[in-house]
Amino acid sequence: MPIIKDGAVIDDPWLIIDDQEPVPVSQPVMVSLTRWQAERDALRGRNGMVGVRMQTTDLADEIADDVGHLDLIAIEFPAIGDGRGYSTGRLLRKRYGFTGELRAVGPLVRDVFLFLKRCGFDAVEARDDA
Repeated sequence: MPIIKDGAVIDDPWLIIDDQEPVPVSQPVMVSLTRWQAERDALRGRNGMVGVRMQTTDLADEIADDVGHLDLIAIEFPAIGDGRGYSTGRLLRKRYGFTGELRAVGPLVRDVFLFLKRCGFDAVEARDDA
C-alpha cells in the first residue's frame, strides 16, 4: 500500500516485524506495542530506527513514557467510522509531545486525510484506490 507523507507518495522504508520474527540489526522496524513493552531495552539499543504499531484498543498513555525513544507510531483504524485513532494521535502529539512520524493505517479514504492532519498525523498508509 502506498504511504502518503506530508502530501507526497513515498516508498515505505519501514519493515513490519511480527512478534516472533527476529529483528534486523539496522533496518527501520515497526513492532507491536506488546513486543515493544516486552523488549523495550533491546529495541532501544539497536542501530536502526524503531516504530510501534498500535491497535485501536491500545491507549496513548500506554506508550507516553516512551515517545522520546520512537521514530514512528502507527495507529490502526479498523473502520472508516472508528474515531478512536484520532483521539490517540492527538493525545500523542499534544499531551505527550511525540515528534516522530505519526501514521494512520487502515481502510481510510481521501475524505478523512484533512481530519487526520488536524489531529497530528503526518503520514497515511492509504488504500491503493484512495
